[in-house]
Amino acid sequence: MNLPNILTVFRIVLIPFYIYFFYQRSPDSSVIAALIFLIASLTDILDGYLARARSEVTQFGKFLDPIADKLLILSALILLVGNGRVPAWLAIVIIGREFTMTGFRAIASSEGIVIAAETTGKIKMFLQTVSVIILTIDFENTVFHQSGMFFLLASMILAIYSAIQYFIKFGRDIKLMQIK
Repeated sequence: MNLPNILTVFRIVLIPFYIYFFYQRSPDSSVIAALIFLIASLTDILDGYLARARSEVTQFGKFLDPIADKLLILSALILLVGNGRVPAWLAIVIIGREFTMTGFRAIASSEGIVIAAETTGKIKMFLQTVSVIILTIDFENTVFHQSGMFFLLASMILAIYSAIQYFIKFGRDIKLMQIK
C-alpha cells in the first residue's frame, strides 16, 4: 500500500460518512456532507497526481481508483434522486454511461488496449462534482438548485459526447487489432 492507494481507499471510506450527513436533513449536516464529497473528490485528483509523480502506479490502484470514483458519484446520484433533488432519468443516463464505459474499458483491456481518460471525460467529472456539491447542500433558494441542475445536465451532455468519443476510439482500435 502506497500513499496514492491509501487515498483511493480513503475515498471509499468517506462514502458512508457522506451518506450519514446527507440523511441528517439539516442545513449544517448538508454542508458537512458536501464538504465530505469535496474532500473525497480531491483525493481522486491527488492520488492520480502522486501515483504518476512518484512512479507509484500499481495494478491495485488501476483497479480500485475507477471503482472508487464510480462508487462516490453513483452514491451521490442515488441519494439525490431519492431526495427529489435530481430526476431519475438524468441519473439513469449518467449511471448507464458509467457502466457502459467500464465494460468497454474491460473489453479493451482484455485486448491489450488502454483507453485513457480524455479531456472531455475529465471536464464531465468536474461538472458532476460541482453539481453534486451544490445539490447536496440543502439550499432553500431555487437558484442554487437550478445551478446544480445546470451543471449536472451539462455533465450528462459531456458524458454522452465523451462516450461517443470512446466508442469511436475503441472501435478503431479493435478494427486495427483484427487486421493484424
